[in-house]
Amino acid sequence: MQNRITELFGIKYPIVQAGMIWTSGWRLASAVSNAGGLGLIGAGSMYPQVLREHIQKCQQATDKPFGVNVPMLYPDLDKLMEIIVELGVKIVFTSAGNPKTWTSYLQEKGITVVHVVSSLKFALKSQEAGVDAIVAEGFEAGGHNGRDETTTLTLIPAVKEKVTIPIIAAGGIATGAAMLATMILGADGVQVGSRFVASDEASSHQLFKQKVIESGEGDTQLVLKELAPVRLIKNKFYQDIQNAYANGASKEDLISLLGRARAKRGIFEGDMEEGELEIGQVASLIHTIKPAASIVNDMMTEFEVAKKKVASL
Repeated sequence: MQNRITELFGIKYPIVQAGMIWTSGWRLASAVSNAGGLGLIGAGSMYPQVLREHIQKCQQATDKPFGVNVPMLYPDLDKLMEIIVELGVKIVFTSAGNPKTWTSYLQEKGITVVHVVSSLKFALKSQEAGVDAIVAEGFEAGGHNGRDETTTLTLIPAVKEKVTIPIIAAGGIATGAAMLATMILGADGVQVGSRFVASDEASSHQLFKQKVIESGEGDTQLVLKELAPVRLIKNKFYQDIQNAYANGASKEDLISLLGRARAKRGIFEGDMEEGELEIGQVASLIHTIKPAASIVNDMMTEFEVAKKKVASL
């Protein structure tokens, strides 16, 4: 299928694999791109030299378009951008920051820029900043989330009503039926995170992948809103947070409890008790770990089945 998103990126299917920390390395990104979607390398957990290696390996593993996701709170952001430009990456997704800061610079280098937002307010600011497309991510999403807690079902039509640039829906999307639903609401494509966590090529720890497919409805919750809201699987660390709240913890207490490298400890190193296990609510619908290409193909098959079902109503 061809639409504004497939044409913008030069891909076969309007499916973007989210650039998630400790999960989205070159293996996952290249596998998704080779399957017809858009793979993203998640730079948020990478030192500059590590990002360089992942881009180079991705370029060797695929001749299809791929991109890099860059959280703009990254301390060595300028170094990451230099590497991206130097190595000829053509697509950059930015998040967690002001889109005005880097959009013009990247576009002048021939790079397509997409910014991730969680509200209509920031969608409009991103459009004003001149980005080529936006990812509108609902409250259901895993990892760091918007403070307004607007769900995907509400966010997509709200953004579509006011924004003219292409919209990629994110948050709670792991099936072709959900993909169709968001596109009916106004999205031009989807960004999928949690479903690709449970893939063979994801760099996340096998224990984390297993935990994801074992999770049921209600097993995730948004916490640490005083710092940066993050959706986690409930485990010992999650319970420690709840106990801290019950004891009247201050913001400083929460920072101390969080410490450093909690996400790496859980997602990458496999500590299922003390780690920060970031995943979306849609984990409850994910039951298998499979190749990324199978996930892309399954979603497109489900999408076509759902379209026929809607047409018959």
